[in-house]
Order: sequence, then C-alpha cells, then structure tokens
Amino acid sequence: MIGSQCVNNRPSGLGDLLPKYLLPSVVVPTGVDREKRVMKYAFAWLGVLLLALGVQPAVAQRIVFSGQITEAGNGQPVPFASVYVKGTTAGATADENGRYELVLVQPADSVSASAVGYRSRTRKVSRTQTPQTVNFALASAAQQLGEVVIRSVENPAYAILRKVQQHKKQNEKTRLDAFEFDSYNRIEVSLSDITDRLAKRKVIRDMASVASSVGEMERNAAGKPTVPLFASEVMSRYYVRHRPNREREEIKHSQLHGVAPRDGTLLSQVLGSSFQDYDFYPNWQVVMGKDFISPIADGWRITYDYDLEDTVQIGANRCYQLKVFPRRAQDLAFTGRIWITTDSYALRRVDLSVDPKANINFVDQIRVYQDLTPSTAGPWLPQRTRVVVGMKPTPKQTGLLVRFNTVNSNFQAGQPHDLPFYDQPFAADPNALKTPASFFAQNRPDTLSAQEARTMTVLDSVGKLPSVRTFLEVADLVVNGYEELGPRGRFELGPILSTYTWNNVEGHRLRVGFRSTPELSPNWLLKGYTAYGTRDGEFKYGLSVDRILNRPNWTVFSAKYSHDIDLVALLDNELALESPLFEAAARFGNVKPGLPLWRDMTSVTAQSDLFHNFTQKLTLRHQRFDPLYNFSYYTTDTHEQGAPTAQNFNLSELILESRYAPGEVLIQNQNRRYAVGSMKWPVFTVRYTLGLPGVLGSDFEYQKFNLSVEQSVQLGQLGRTEYIFDAGYIPSTVPYPVLKNHLGNESPIYTSSAYNLMRYSEFVSDRYASLHAEHYFEGLFINSVPLLKKLDWRLLASGNVLYGGVSQANQNTTPAYDAAGVPQPTFRALTPGTPYVELGYGVENIFKFVRVDFLHRLTYRDLPGVRNFGVKVCAQFKL
Repeated sequence: MIGSQCVNNRPSGLGDLLPKYLLPSVVVPTGVDREKRVMKYAFAWLGVLLLALGVQPAVAQRIVFSGQITEAGNGQPVPFASVYVKGTTAGATADENGRYELVLVQPADSVSASAVGYRSRTRKVSRTQTPQTVNFALASAAQQLGEVVIRSVENPAYAILRKVQQHKKQNEKTRLDAFEFDSYNRIEVSLSDITDRLAKRKVIRDMASVASSVGEMERNAAGKPTVPLFASEVMSRYYVRHRPNREREEIKHSQLHGVAPRDGTLLSQVLGSSFQDYDFYPNWQVVMGKDFISPIADGWRITYDYDLEDTVQIGANRCYQLKVFPRRAQDLAFTGRIWITTDSYALRRVDLSVDPKANINFVDQIRVYQDLTPSTAGPWLPQRTRVVVGMKPTPKQTGLLVRFNTVNSNFQAGQPHDLPFYDQPFAADPNALKTPASFFAQNRPDTLSAQEARTMTVLDSVGKLPSVRTFLEVADLVVNGYEELGPRGRFELGPILSTYTWNNVEGHRLRVGFRSTPELSPNWLLKGYTAYGTRDGEFKYGLSVDRILNRPNWTVFSAKYSHDIDLVALLDNELALESPLFEAAARFGNVKPGLPLWRDMTSVTAQSDLFHNFTQKLTLRHQRFDPLYNFSYYTTDTHEQGAPTAQNFNLSELILESRYAPGEVLIQNQNRRYAVGSMKWPVFTVRYTLGLPGVLGSDFEYQKFNLSVEQSVQLGQLGRTEYIFDAGYIPSTVPYPVLKNHLGNESPIYTSSAYNLMRYSEFVSDRYASLHAEHYFEGLFINSVPLLKKLDWRLLASGNVLYGGVSQANQNTTPAYDAAGVPQPTFRALTPGTPYVELGYGVENIFKFVRVDFLHRLTYRDLPGVRNFGVKVCAQFKL
C-alpha cells in the first residue's frame, strides 16, 4: 500500500533542493543534492571540531520554525506544501496535514510557503527567536472569472475523462514490454492518540522517555504527541516484464529500526517495493486488501463525480486539476484531486484519500499521493509515492499511524530479460540486513526532515530497551506461536497454542514441540513434538527434517514420521482444513463421530519448481491405521457373512503432485517459503496417487486422481467471489477410509471448505465433483439503506454442491455387522444424478469481527440425524 509523489512546483532556483522526505517517489538525485549532502557533512564536521576545541561558534545557532499551512478559504490543511527562504537552498516540505518544521543555520528575515494551485505567501520572522511558530493561509490561485453564463451543457470534466479513456492504452505502463528501475522504500510506524491507560505501561513510558530526550515529539493531526515504534529502509532494483507478466525485485540493502522482529529476512521482502505498487490505470486499486475503484476507471461515472478546478503547471507539464469525490460516501472509492496532462491526457499526479465513512474496518485515514513521469517509450511510470494509513480499533483507543515513502529512479524501458531471470520474484542479498548504519544517510534519494532524523535516532535507542525486547518476545510468541530457546536461538519451543487440548478419547492431551532456526543451519529445518493423553495413557510423537538443496527453484527434500491419533473424517482433506479454529474444534471434545484411529505415517518428499510458479512434488508414504471404533473390512473377494475380515490395514503410496499458481507471490526466509497475496488467477493442483501392494506390508493396490482449482474473482462494485472446484476418481476397490470422505462439519464453527450441514463421514465417494463458492457483497446493498449503512455490516452468500457416487464393489467391502453381530458404523453414497446441495446467506463485520451464516440443506433432507437448517458463526478480522 505504497504510492509515490513528486515534488511540488517551487520558486525558480529551488527545484529539487527542497527536502523530499514526505514525497514517496522515484527521483534521480541531482548534482545539487549531492552538493547539499557534502555541505551538510562539512558543517557537521566543523561543528564537532569547534566543540572539541572548546569554542562555541556563533554560526552554529539553529533557528527552528514550525507551524501549519492551510487553505485561506476553509482552513483545511494543504498537504506537502513547500516552505523555504527565498534566495537560499533552505527549505522543508509539509506533511499530509500541512504541518512542517524548518531548521535554519543562518538568520532570515522572512519565510515563504507555496503549493500547486495556491498563491505563494511570505511572512516576516525574527532573526534570533527560536523556536518560532509561523502559520500560513494560502489563497487559491484560480483566476477570477468575469460574467458567467449558465448553459445546459455537461460537466466540462466529463470531456477530459473521456479523453483519458481514449489515451489509456498509450499512457499505461502495461504497454511496455519491460521496464526496470532503482527503488527506495521507507516505512515509518508510530503510536498515536495513546490512551492514559496505555501510557502507564512501562514499555510505553520507556519509549516516550527516549523520544522526549532527543527532542520534541512528533504530533498527529489533532496535535497529540506520537511515539515512534518501527521504521525500515529498503533499496532494491525492480524488474517488470509483460506478455507474459513477470516481476523480480533484487533487494540490495535493508535496515530495520526500533521494534523489529528477530528474523527480519521476510519482513525486508514484504517492506520492499513489490508490495507498494500503486497503479491507478487499471479499474481497481487494491488498498489494505480492499478493491477501490480508480477515479479513471472505465465506469467512472457510475461511482464518481468531478469538478474541473483549474489548469496548473507541474514541472514541464500543463495539467487539468480535477476534484473527484464518490457519489456514495460508503463506497470503496477515493476523494481528492487528480492532475491530467493537457496534451497527452496522462495521469500526472494524484492526491487521494478514503472517506472515513467508507465501509472498511479499523482504518480512520488512508491517503495516497503519487507523481508519475513519462518513460523513454512513452507510458508513464510512478516516480514518487507517499501513502499514509491511520488505524484504530475504535475512536477512543490508541491508534497506529503508518507512512510509506517510495522513490523510484534510473528508469530503463524496453530491455526485457529472459524468462528464467524472473523465476525468483525476490532475490535478497545475503548481506542486505548487514548494511552499515551510515549507508542510508549517504545514499537515500530523499532527505530526512529534522523530525524524521530524530525519529530514526529514537528508534535505534528504543530497540535496545529491556522492556521493548521483552515486549518483542511476547509479540513474536503471539504471532508465530514459538518461543526461542537458549541465548543463541538455535531452537524454538511451540506452537504454544497446541500445548493443551482435551477430547473424549485421549482425555487431557499435553504436547511439547520444537523447531530449529536458521541459527542452527540455514539449509536444514528440524521439527518435532511429543504428546501424552491422560485417558488413554499413550504417548504420541512426530519428527520431520527438511533439507534445502536449491533456493532459486526451491528444491527441498523432506522426511517425516509420526505416531498419533487422527480422524477418518479429516483424512485426505489437507486442502480443506484452512481454518485452524475449525480443525481445533473438530479435534476437541467429542471426536468419536469423526471416527478416531491410530495413524503411523512415514514419508519422504522431494519438491522443486520446474519453472515459474509451477511446483512438482514426489512423495513416497507408508501408513498404518488402527481404528479406535468398531470397524472391519473383507480381506477376500467373498463378501458374505462369515467371510474373513480384518480391522487394521497398511498403505504404501507413491504420490505425484503438480501445482500451477500463475501470479502468486512467494517470499522466503533462510529455511521457509510462504505464498502471499490474493489468487487473481486460478490455481491448479493435480494429484495422482498409486497404492503399492506388498510394499512394506501394504494391503491394497489402487489409484487416485484428483484435480482442484481455486480462485478469488474480482467483480468490481458487485463484490468478490471465491471458489474451490474439486474433482476426483478412484477406480479401485478399497475400504471406505481410503476413499474420499467428504468433510462434514458438526461443530458450531463455520468453515468455507466444509459441507457445514453434513455430518462427519456421512458421505463417501470414489468419484466426485464439488464446488464451494462464497460471494462477498461488501457494502453493495446495505450501504443503500439509510438505517443500516451506519452499522457497516456486509452481506454474503455461499453455496456447496457435491456430485458423487460409490461403486457397488466398494460398498460391499465393509460388512454391516461385525463377527459378534454388532452393527458397524458405515457410510452413505450419493445417489447418481442427485447432488448434495446446501446454500447459505449471512452477515459479516458484526462488531467488526463476527460473521454469522444461515444455512439450508436442500437435498437428502429426510435422512436420520441430519439438520436441514443451521446457524454457524466464526471470528474473522477483515478490513
């Protein structure tokens, strides 16, 4: 969620000399910038020398000016305005709230302020008093009109927007075959509106004390002091190729300041430019995981209205200045201004914010400021971007203020690399986090303000506080679930949340687990656990070893062994168990409906990326099952009462899996890899399983074929649809635990990948096709109802459809009664041509995190013990 901004027009002679600390953009450092840095360091060196000699130089006096720049007409702040001393290179840039701080080392008689679209203003100041508060009220630079004749013609802004649409293809960056650039990204996080209760905590008191000792603390828009929490700086080279679309970021240097986690490798990648790509040419811009419609989207008139305010000069470009605002405040849309070039109708600058009334949780402000520059091939590229996000659980609670600054420079277009070059989207230099402390001070493409420099100093000290280190350890435990063992941190204990559970088979289950860290080895990952049940008196345990052989293609060899209790209802449903809360509910309490069994599993796996986002996996697996419920199967082809049966069985399998996830973003630390981002394109997974009879005592020969497709589909103002299509075929005769046990849900917790009104193991199939779908309307309907839109609720709909069947041979493998004549648990096959169907509707965002689903079972309603209507809930934290 990072953008970029450009420097505002300034009086002749200043240009890029003014500080750019509030302008997240891409600017090539000028020779004057370098000269300014040299002069700054020369003054610093001279000051140290004079102090060492015991001399107090008169020229070292610092005169500090601060204040706010507002619009004369309405008192609203003017963001990113310039404050400077005429005839000198001294200057500063205001923040998004119009507040500035200007530090002079030479006396001045006056200070001036200017901004695009406003008339410059100069105010007299004292040459000796410090600090001084100097506020500016800027008048609009729009020309006064003479006689105005009102005619029944359309809004003149509409003609400009139509021209923008006509020129889109020639201006948007997707027209380029390839481009690359250097990128600098800085992120600053601070606590704002700290409550009295929180302010009394030791960690906050210590941080505030350090901040106060360095200088006056920064203040938010309301004038309240903020406490800096974290900052990062990342320099990288970014590569983009189109047709096919590929991206790669090479992180060269990275520094984390303040409250940073132990392992900053992953964080450095997430804080790079890959996740700060703001592009308003597509119809939708994703901000904080939400789909906001662009002001220049194809259907702009449906969502927005516009006012043509002025024609202004921005650098070398003459631009139309348009005010944009949504027709409905609750929509996910922007309000603010955009600047369109008068010759090519390209987007030159945006200054947009999100209306506080928009239906988005925990966020009280979002502001995006971006400047664009034309490439040598024509299309425009983001040069500077600044994004400000304010987050608060409730208006009366402490908030989080996050600032993103991106500066891009050294653009090159039309030089695509070979496709294998892009196979690794992230390539972090092994020494990126070992960047010397002085590197960024000498090489960052913008200049820190005095306040930002103080913040960096504060954060470097805050990170060493004992109370902060303790806080970080607790936070890391909550987020990752593991606690570091020993001073060298080679092993971690956890996951802590799995330490205790209870169910009616094991009783009280106590578990202790561990995993290794890169401190032990960056190429090995060890994990293990042991557990004990007080009711069954049995120990359970597991151990796994991963060896990373090749990082660019993520070639990994793994070996695992486990001896534990599992449920038939959860077998072969790894893809469906996306909800840890649901899985915990299924394994907690009364687990007998899920058909518990002992499971001993040994497996070895090799995986590698054949090419970009195409992963191949080969697994050899042996399992032994010992059911803890009344179960048996026929061991011969004779399926008659009294024929030989067995209870335990062994499986030896060869599993081949291919996964293709176009567009998926992968990040990795030293020994783990993670997929991030939404599935804009379908993700395909094909799996083939071959049962190997007689190998290590395996009892069955069989084959399994499986295909799954999942995607999140963006539907604009209609919302978003997420679906999972799953199909399989087992042309073999095996007992039902080896077939596909469709995942039912007898818990009160809703899960999107289960059949929420189906009982555990109610239906089993050897051939099936299913579709799980959910549609999120966001605020589409509720936002139109005056009495409901204030609740910020969101409607949703869901549907599950399952076609399946079981061959007669597989139905006959399980006797209805055991040798003693006691009925055995059995399964039901779906009737050919009659699918299982359940539909639901619900409301999410109740109290910001509660989701309630109302579900109806439409088929197989007359079976004993089923529920045809149900209400399920779940907790989710979504913006």
